[in-house]
Amino acid sequence: MLTDLKKEQIEKILRDGVRNKFKKYKPKLTAKPFHTRLLGKDRLALFSLIQSLNTNFGTTIFEPVALVLAKDNFKIAKRQVSIGKRITVEAQTVIQNIIDDLVSKKKKSSKHEEIELIKKACRSKNTKEIKPTKVDIMLERENGELFLIDIKTAKPNAGEVKGFKRTLLEWTAVALLQNPNVKINTLIAIPYNPSEEEPYARWTTNDMLDSNDELKVAEDFWDFLGGGNTYQDLLDCFEKIGAELKDEINAFFSKFPT
Repeated sequence: MLTDLKKEQIEKILRDGVRNKFKKYKPKLTAKPFHTRLLGKDRLALFSLIQSLNTNFGTTIFEPVALVLAKDNFKIAKRQVSIGKRITVEAQTVIQNIIDDLVSKKKKSSKHEEIELIKKACRSKNTKEIKPTKVDIMLERENGELFLIDIKTAKPNAGEVKGFKRTLLEWTAVALLQNPNVKINTLIAIPYNPSEEEPYARWTTNDMLDSNDELKVAEDFWDFLGGGNTYQDLLDCFEKIGAELKDEINAFFSKFPT
């Protein structure tokens, strides 16, 4: 459950995020004569804004909110972290072999087994430089356990999933090269479940990810960061700010004639 202070901090992020978006936003409405005549320019402007919000919702809303939630529950909580550049050549080969086996359906993902394979490959002195994706959210517990989290869209395609898997494996290899004894967790976080009343099937039907140890969706993600009932409290914060800014939102869209 979120404290009043946490709620205030999150509400400020939401309020400032929406208002800053309105200040900077200029809808790029391409010519859509049929849509415009059927739906109106104001609705197309709303659609354009929603698409724009979706593009940077992760960095402007989800990441800062995640840090607010995590700061009291983890020793270290940071966003947009570069974890290093070096990996062993052997680890790179292991990563490719893992991905090849998953793509060809020879194996299902097992995070524990994959970490052990990479850990062995990290004993080599033969290293090379790579450029891993930045970590969206990096968390560290008091005991040194590390969580490297990549926040992703709710509906990725198969090609994107393959890239996400490589990112998680590369983060693992970079971290283990620096500290072979670190307890490492690399995760894909999905902020919400688009099929809210049913289990999130898009990933569980795809063997590229270990759904038990590499994936956190909706409540599982937010409650992991902030404790029990965080997800519901968070939804309430969004609803509250939506109601608070209703007049400002309506005024913004009144600029666009129907």
